Amino acid sequence: MGSARVVSVDELVARAAALADAGPRQLLGIAGAPGAGKSTLAAQVVAAVGPAARLVSMDGFHLAQAELARLGRTGRKGAADTFDANGYVSLLRRLRRLEPTSVYAPEFRRDLEEPVAGAVEVPPAVRLLVTEGNYLLLPDWPWEEIRSLLHEAWFLDLDAGLRLRRLTARHEAYGRSPAEAQAWAHGTDEVNAALVADTAHRADLVVRLAAPPPA
Repeated sequence: MGSARVVSVDELVARAAALADAGPRQLLGIAGAPGAGKSTLAAQVVAAVGPAARLVSMDGFHLAQAELARLGRTGRKGAADTFDANGYVSLLRRLRRLEPTSVYAPEFRRDLEEPVAGAVEVPPAVRLLVTEGNYLLLPDWPWEEIRSLLHEAWFLDLDAGLRLRRLTARHEAYGRSPAEAQAWAHGTDEVNAALVADTAHRADLVVRLAAPPPA
């Protein structure tokens, strides 16, 4: 991965606002490794742009826990094959073509460790649709179509040590023991991070935040 440009959140908000003004609806994707701060940045952008923006996360397409167990993938939750990638791509197609009625998207609930269907309304008036996730820039089917659906794609980079500390703290906050949290962050998450790092060159902009937000 090449060197990242250091920017402020305000700079990125201004860039997103200009994208929204290009209308009628623009899709902005924010990719990056687990723990890079994608969700926080996406939420900040949407809040700053206001009612004309909505956030739809890739994490809403996590497979349900029961399905992960059936497939034997519970121990790799977060890997690319633990998502309904086709469903995510299909939703982005609908959002891109700007349907005349509201489109509803799922949302991942960390307190439940499950996706919740129909949790996010995207009405026709939304001019900026922000989506974030690890695998937005993967060149493999069916993820490969996502890049062509995005009007602009950012790759968010973060110092690896800080990212791992944040991931470990997040896993602890959601019930793992310190040892389990560290093992997951340095194991499953790092395998996924290596895969994602190889996709940064497909972004329009590779950035590091001048002041990284808290996890």
